[in-house]
Amino acid sequence: MRNSRRSEVDPFIVMDVMEAARAAEEAGRDIIHMEVGQPGTAAPAAARAALAQAMEQGSLGYTVALGLPELRKRIARMYGDWYNVDLDWNRVVITPGSSGAFLLTFTSLFDTSDRVGIGAPGYPSYRQILSALDLTPVDLQSSTANRLQPVPADFADQNLNGLMVASPANPSGTMLDRGAMQGLIDACQAGGVSFISDEIYHGIEYEAKAVTALELTDDCYVINSFSKYFSMTGWRCGWMVVPEDHVRVIERLAQNMFICSPHASQIVALHAMDCEEELEANMQVYRKNRQLMLEGLPKAGFTKIAPPDGAFFVYADVSDLTTDSRAFAAEILEQAGVAVTPGLDFDPVRGAGTLRFSYARETAQIEEGLLRLQRFMAARSA
Repeated sequence: MRNSRRSEVDPFIVMDVMEAARAAEEAGRDIIHMEVGQPGTAAPAAARAALAQAMEQGSLGYTVALGLPELRKRIARMYGDWYNVDLDWNRVVITPGSSGAFLLTFTSLFDTSDRVGIGAPGYPSYRQILSALDLTPVDLQSSTANRLQPVPADFADQNLNGLMVASPANPSGTMLDRGAMQGLIDACQAGGVSFISDEIYHGIEYEAKAVTALELTDDCYVINSFSKYFSMTGWRCGWMVVPEDHVRVIERLAQNMFICSPHASQIVALHAMDCEEELEANMQVYRKNRQLMLEGLPKAGFTKIAPPDGAFFVYADVSDLTTDSRAFAAEILEQAGVAVTPGLDFDPVRGAGTLRFSYARETAQIEEGLLRLQRFMAARSA
């Protein structure tokens, strides 16, 4: 049986790294996970308890396609609490993770062969999902001078139909400040380009609060998820905020693509939003781990790094150490027992000279991982 041309997407390399790490663990090795872009913590305890009670009280069948109204209302209230944005809850759509939101967004906004700009380095699945939908991803090679975020000059001559940005970004952890975000929005509106803001790492910030595109315009799509700040990666529950006249378009697509997001996950998400104390305790771990990484990676020899504004990654330039980040990551896994992600996942052009280190796990794991990296690099340079 033949495969479609649209199915010819690249693998998500970090998943291959995770599989190699799993196989090593199965063989009896102790592996430190710095490759995984997910919290090491569970969904908040009170939220899980609320689900257990709900399971005893009802069957948890389909919800409406747009999601539980009480969850959509709670998300809208959060925008008021976090950003002072008065958001109509009817514009909030619950999705099967942010991945479901990407599918709905790209299907709603673009037609075959439309060109969508994505910053490089950036989340690799943007590129692959766009390709699978027969759209054209356009990598915008961002510069270190712009903190690896796109600027209007990067796409002035690209004839784009859409632009997707992420702040805080994966893999760099850099954020767009208010002026930079406004400049991108203005450039898109002037050129008739649809503006999409991936805000999945909001809540995980260090020096300043991240800016949501909804502070600056209603003419955009905003995508978020309960995966990161709320520690709910496996629950597959996200959301999107769309212009009022796009809600019915998204609803029709969601009805047919997904029916609805998992009912159980929506219940956990609703109650997770009220678990501030536990979520802040997670943030204290990230803050400590971030500092450990910023001190420990240079000691190991990874000196070309910049402090991340948000998320839980450090993106390192290792072009002075290797020209093949995938082979280098495999060497680190084999010899040091530390799983890290090759930059090729995020930037096909320059990623052979970069690595991403995640510090989302418990602090003891980060400390041990840094010690192993220091020993590995010392032996490598001996």
